Amino acid sequence: MGPHPAVAAIRLAVRRVLHDILTEHHSHDSHHSRHPAHAYSPALERPAPSPLVLVACSGGADSMALASALAFEAPRLGIRAGGVTVDHGLQPGSDLRAEEVVLRLRALGLDPVESAAVTVGRDGGPEAAARDARYDALDAAAERHGAAAVLLGHTRDDQAETVLLGLARGSGIRSLSGMAAVSGAGGRYRRPFLQLDRQTARKACMAQSLPVWDDPHNTDPAYTRSRLRHEGLPALEKALGKGVVEALARTAQLSRDDADALDGWARQAEAGVRDAAGLLECGKLYALPPAVRRRILRRAAIEAGAPAGSLFARHIEEIDKLITGWRGQGAINLPGKVVARRQGGRLVIRQG
Repeated sequence: MGPHPAVAAIRLAVRRVLHDILTEHHSHDSHHSRHPAHAYSPALERPAPSPLVLVACSGGADSMALASALAFEAPRLGIRAGGVTVDHGLQPGSDLRAEEVVLRLRALGLDPVESAAVTVGRDGGPEAAARDARYDALDAAAERHGAAAVLLGHTRDDQAETVLLGLARGSGIRSLSGMAAVSGAGGRYRRPFLQLDRQTARKACMAQSLPVWDDPHNTDPAYTRSRLRHEGLPALEKALGKGVVEALARTAQLSRDDADALDGWARQAEAGVRDAAGLLECGKLYALPPAVRRRILRRAAIEAGAPAGSLFARHIEEIDKLITGWRGQGAINLPGKVVARRQGGRLVIRQG
């Protein structure tokens, strides 16, 4: 008799991602071995070491299910599997909790396994600050161990919440596209569970008798995402019916495809709207569709030094008015001390 359906589902999701990682690893190796700089040497006869994949694990149901599936699938594909847990230090006893997670991951057969303690700053609110600290720690662990990838346990429910949060901020389709299945430097982060719901991960843990820790922050109404999870989404499901989570996750994928296409269009169009000196020509920008034009303006502001995270839709709309509603208005101040102004039919964006 095969495994429990939930266990089979999480293993299949992880197997698919590990196959992708292996394929990339082998194509990367064959490229290197063909490179003329690597002339024949006996060292090249040794087979390349098998890639290492780490799982980021909090000890919650989603990441414990992910860790168990990785521990099961990786050896079958000749992949080394390890784990990292991040101690945010936000609750008393969090260091003991992290040590416990390390022991659980080792018990699954993962190696190397480590706990990374971080200091959470204040920037962008508590949730964003904790997320930044967590990714910094995961990046550092991946670099240190030379990991090919880090698996994250985000589910379809997390994706639905991310889309709703983007919707509430009133930002463009890029924020509605939620989390990517592959992200980070060189595609480091992989999210195998974006097509699976949270309940499947929890059932998989129960079926395998895996101990699970429920983070009190996940039910704390002080956090926006927690309120959305326990009040907002249930209210939407009550009003609109059960398929809301799947529909939002599908919206994320469609929005991502659209955003990617528009980003590509903007990259191609940009060369054609600059003059010989490289300045943006307002007349040519005006002729572009707003979605393409605003992407070019956003890229130009970031290139001039405006931090992407602080650049909001309202900033881009103000720059856009220099092109579409020009009546001699003054310069526009942007985050990062960047200034945008119109001069002689050209748009000049630079540090003030």
